[in-house]
Amino acid sequence: MKFTEPSEGRKLSFLLEKAASREAELWRGYVPKKPANQDTDISPAQRDEAVQWLTDLHRRLKLYPETLCLAISILDRFLSTIKARPKYLRCIAITCFFLAAKTSEEDERIPTLRELISSSACGCTPSEVLRMERIILDKLNWDLHAATPLDFLHIFHAMVFSCKAVRLGGVLSGLNRSQHLALLTQELMHCLSHHALLQARGSMLALALVTLQLEKLCPDWLALAADVLRSTRIDISELISCRELVARCLSTHTASLPPNTVYVCHPLQTPLLHVPGLALPPPPLRRKPSTKRKVEQMDVDEYFDGIKRLYNEEELGGGGGVNSGHQSTKGASSPCPALQPATVS
Repeated sequence: MKFTEPSEGRKLSFLLEKAASREAELWRGYVPKKPANQDTDISPAQRDEAVQWLTDLHRRLKLYPETLCLAISILDRFLSTIKARPKYLRCIAITCFFLAAKTSEEDERIPTLRELISSSACGCTPSEVLRMERIILDKLNWDLHAATPLDFLHIFHAMVFSCKAVRLGGVLSGLNRSQHLALLTQELMHCLSHHALLQARGSMLALALVTLQLEKLCPDWLALAADVLRSTRIDISELISCRELVARCLSTHTASLPPNTVYVCHPLQTPLLHVPGLALPPPPLRRKPSTKRKVEQMDVDEYFDGIKRLYNEEELGGGGGVNSGHQSTKGASSPCPALQPATVS
């Protein structure tokens, strides 16, 4: 497989090797069995129901996909080590979600425990979640940084679709690589809610999804994926079996890109522009911004400075404005002339 840049291929190979090593260290197959007693054992259907419940909660909170995928990974790892009663399943699931949010999200995006309990309606108290948090961490040896199927999906997608022999278009209706990855991510989340695929490692599941899409674009898909198979030491027969399960799971699933999102930014405590007759609401309370947010705020400030120059407000003080007929004497760097009141001839 030929990558567009040698450095890209080396970096992806390093990430894949690191993720595969992490998976080999932590992954344990969890296959829920049909319980002999419904009051003492968690059934496969109950596990899938809990995952779907977390998926709906994740969609409402609009958190990162990595958070949901890690929460499901923590849940399955924990259930593979203990025998829990169904009545504790929601408490376990919401605690796994809380741990994943604290691991994957930025500080300002992490919901508080009370907010999470209220929005999820899990029926737990904060003290119960904190006690369950300690139990989960102890059982998992305080090691939550597992290689998730989403990690492998990102790596495999970049490796396969950076190949010059593969072109996104036609079959994918002109989607770019980011949009295509978003659709694959939706398919992955759908697969993670089916216990029939729990026997497959995350790397196997991700590669099955990628190669199913690759097959639509290139008849010789197996040759293109040969390097990936060698790097992950995945047996081709196991991959074919996993592909069949994934295709059957996705037969009733329809993925679609989310609608365009409009973000409203409130970077300043007081408005710079004053328009007569327009009452501006007070700025919302915000947490202390991170360094990245501060850089974004600087860009927005420069944008508002440009608007001030356009409306000739920098040198005129309170008398300047849209309807002011005066020119700025100096310091106005905008090439646009001052706006003049409209005249009717």
